[in-house]
Amino acid sequence: MFIVGMELDLKTLQKKAHEAVIISHASIIFPFTLGMGLAYIIYQTYAPDNINFLSFSLFIGISMSITAFPVLARIVQERQLTKTRIGAIVITCAAADDISAWCILAAVIAIVKAGSVVSALYIILMAVGYVVLMMKVIRPFLKRLGDIYSHQDTLSKPVVAIFFVTLLISSYLTEIIGIHALFGAFLAGVIMPQNLHFRNVFIEKVEDVSLVLLLPLFFVFTGLRTQIGLLNDIHLWEICALIIAVAVAGKFFGSAIAAKFVGQSWKDSLMIGALMNTRGLMELIVLNIGFDLGILPPAIFTMLVIMALVTTFMTGPALDFINYIFPDKKSNEKTDSIQEQGKYKILFSFGDSERGKSMVRLVNSLVGKTGNNAVVSALHLEPSNELHQYNIREVEKESFKPIKREANKFNLVLQTFFKPTLDFEKEIIETANTGDYDLLIVGMGQSMYEGSFLGKVLGITTKIINPEKLYHTLTGAEKIAGNGFDDRTNAIVRSAKMELGIFADKGLKKVDDVVIVVLSNDDEFLISYAQKMIHNNESRIVVIDYNDNIKNNAAFKETIRAIEQQAPNHIALYSQDKLNETFLQSMDLFIISIDAWRYMIEHEPVWLSQVPSVLILKK
Repeated sequence: MFIVGMELDLKTLQKKAHEAVIISHASIIFPFTLGMGLAYIIYQTYAPDNINFLSFSLFIGISMSITAFPVLARIVQERQLTKTRIGAIVITCAAADDISAWCILAAVIAIVKAGSVVSALYIILMAVGYVVLMMKVIRPFLKRLGDIYSHQDTLSKPVVAIFFVTLLISSYLTEIIGIHALFGAFLAGVIMPQNLHFRNVFIEKVEDVSLVLLLPLFFVFTGLRTQIGLLNDIHLWEICALIIAVAVAGKFFGSAIAAKFVGQSWKDSLMIGALMNTRGLMELIVLNIGFDLGILPPAIFTMLVIMALVTTFMTGPALDFINYIFPDKKSNEKTDSIQEQGKYKILFSFGDSERGKSMVRLVNSLVGKTGNNAVVSALHLEPSNELHQYNIREVEKESFKPIKREANKFNLVLQTFFKPTLDFEKEIIETANTGDYDLLIVGMGQSMYEGSFLGKVLGITTKIINPEKLYHTLTGAEKIAGNGFDDRTNAIVRSAKMELGIFADKGLKKVDDVVIVVLSNDDEFLISYAQKMIHNNESRIVVIDYNDNIKNNAAFKETIRAIEQQAPNHIALYSQDKLNETFLQSMDLFIISIDAWRYMIEHEPVWLSQVPSVLILKK
């Protein structure tokens, strides 16, 4: 709950749109009302003897009203909705919903624990005073502390101790007041310094324990309490179905109708309803509180856990169904494709910024002088499980900043795509295949090659045993297709529907001197890259006639002679004897077809370990 509080962006809530206010409030009021109506139906039969109707109905109402902000934020990331208007609205709604629901929950717990209205009012007033103290006194102090230490890469132990003590004291105070320790943890997270770097560092420290150890234990704890065997009668399953129906009707339709009321389209309204219906972890926390307080008997607790799981699992299929019923209009895409028709389209996918800058230099050598007739797109993927809603825009900005700076040196216009995902090769393949690109350039995974022959080729000389390399060696992944690529690269090789370049970067600074190895007639397509580099970058190309293939092909030889006449001193033809250490060290880039690469890896010529940066091309 502390991390959930830290992930909320109060600045977004302060600027929230009018429609977000209405939707978030409707998504609480409507299901809360239906929940109290449900409580009226099941109270006599299922409520514990010592719990009055008010307490029981209030808790059933709040359990219907919860939206799981962390789960919803992850779904928004995975669905690429972060930059869309609907994504901004639903995140704001969920954040406001979370805060409102937890405040209502605190009031409900106060009423349940107090036993009388006067005592409940006293607890609620104490809680309000506590919130004012945290927001007006503790928060400014922590902000100053965060500003002082925000420039440091790591936080010192005393500083971390201060923030943890704040968490513990906040939780303890809310327990003393009479609400719940989890509310104190949540508010402690909310008041943490808003500085992006500070939150990145601090959340990383907390998550190591909470997500790896404590959260799985919480799920085990909840699972042990969930006694499915209690639902041993058809009538009980009917009540369970009724609870799920009320939950979906309240959240899904309540949010969707409110969204439509404020002017959203039917598609956007239904998508907002589907997303707000996500309950997940937040619901389980509320249910455990109700179980601990004795408000929820084991059978109702089990039914509500099933409801939480069903409403969370249905979110993805519901979004897919809505997209199927209301397909996106293609008019803008058609306009873009008409404008880009006839242009040479390149997509390159990069990981770290240094390799990304090398790819920019490589791409510029192919389209530099014909920028108006080319479309260049850069794709950067980040693991979605390492991103948080509050920092996704900052991560995107920082990822592309050095790439854009390098492109500006060449006046190269870039289209940028940023996607959080856990399936990198799938995203790369889908982006490339649906974008009608002429060339896709991806990096070659290098960690698995340490200490191997390929490691020497790629310039990796460390002798430390690499666990990943050991794993791939044991599982045979290193020998797939005989080309030395890892599983991800091989998946892209198999699925790409355009020409593919696999780039092994060894610090490419310029593309002035390029060597192209021709092994067979099938490698003739490589000459088109030579022409592009000569025209756009005035590169000097050395073509290596491996096995005298060009020498015995008059048409191939004539093609090279024609280029030499048009651009004297920019292309030369040599035999394979030219390949030696001195020559390769004078080159900037080594270009070879994927079939020739497989041949070289199999035969391991001595000079191969001396190659500069490599571009392996698949026709």
